[in-house]
Amino acid sequence: MDRLIAAAEAAADVAAAAIRPFFRAGVASDLKTDRSPVTIADRTAELAMRAVLSERFPDHGILGEEFGLDRPEARLRWVLDPIDGTRAFITGRPTYGTLIGLLEDDIPILGIIDQPATGERWVGARGRPTTFRGSMGGTAGCRPCADIGNAELSCTSPEMLGDDTPRWNRLKDAVRRNYWGGDCYAYGLLALGQIDVVAESDMKTWDWAPLVAVVEGAGGRVTDWSGKPLRADGDGRVLAVGDPALLGPVVGLLGGG
Repeated sequence: MDRLIAAAEAAADVAAAAIRPFFRAGVASDLKTDRSPVTIADRTAELAMRAVLSERFPDHGILGEEFGLDRPEARLRWVLDPIDGTRAFITGRPTYGTLIGLLEDDIPILGIIDQPATGERWVGARGRPTTFRGSMGGTAGCRPCADIGNAELSCTSPEMLGDDTPRWNRLKDAVRRNYWGGDCYAYGLLALGQIDVVAESDMKTWDWAPLVAVVEGAGGRVTDWSGKPLRADGDGRVLAVGDPALLGPVVGLLGGG
């Protein structure tokens, strides 16, 4: 695991070096077929990460948001999202992040959330406590919050919820308050004990796979909206709670139609 973590951190380092020159530099963006934006920073960072990981582990698979899947037969597969939160990135908000995950037989065993502008980094690995590095302070560890009425909720945008909005609104009405925005950064804040629940829809494998080890290594849980483990062929609904005691009540509110 130490060697895998070292490779993941090296990939995060080269991605950050590729991304930082473009942040708040008026970089142009293109629209992909799903209408989501992409920039030269996304593409350059993913290529840099692929080069690092392929050199160190030539037999591992790599799935990236921008350049697809290499070596699909591999049991160990890296999952890369060079800029999770491209909308935040192109509007100068430091709530985007680079996501690096590792799956073993489709089960997440390692994850990194890296914020190139602030220098913050969360590293989670199976069987180990999540670590956090950041100049603004903070220690990895979800906070106790067994009462849903005291919980802080986060979701990146209402547009991602679509037909799930009525179910999600039941959760919103039960918590203390909701915060819009954040992308992967919200999951990092949950792992620091600042947020208690994140519930989102329309998530791809590269959006959620790196988050699992980070959150669960900090004491939280990451599941789908029914409380089951996330799967690459799942429905894209992702739920993270800081206090495992919240999982049952939140699943109850998100259940049904």
